[in-house]
Amino acid sequence: MASKKKAKDDPRNKVIATNRKARHDYVIEDTYEAGISLMGTEVKSLRMGRASLVEGFVSDQYGELYLENVHIPEYLNGSWTNHAARRRRKLLLHRHEIERLISKSSEVGHTIVPLKLYFKDGRVKVEIALAKGKKMYDKRHALREKQDEREKQAQMSLRYRMQQAR
Repeated sequence: MASKKKAKDDPRNKVIATNRKARHDYVIEDTYEAGISLMGTEVKSLRMGRASLVEGFVSDQYGELYLENVHIPEYLNGSWTNHAARRRRKLLLHRHEIERLISKSSEVGHTIVPLKLYFKDGRVKVEIALAKGKKMYDKRHALREKQDEREKQAQMSLRYRMQQAR
């Protein structure tokens, strides 16, 4: 009986890049999975795991959504057919999803940010989110909660070790 590969080991389904800063700077309200229009050398570069979403954002123009300022470096073995590293890339979504995102992002304080770039069944997908910017005090509050949770876990593990030592 042949053994099946696990989904996480499959090279057709792997995460290329994540935007951890977006989760820190924004309150995520809704997420969408979008296809992305790429050139061949971009896909080859992504298969090597080379991409950065940190400064990326989504803009709308003429009723379409574009992923901008995402850095996909040139393919190392490419020649004159190589792509520009920070070019605009068209996002592929259903019309009703595009209209919903454009209307929601036009509200004050809302934006669309990329969260994750990954392969799904051999195709490149990007997870985008409708997000609202956090204020500075919100960020401090979240950091304080994280620190309190860490301290609580440390106390619990210390108590556990003390009980085990008896």
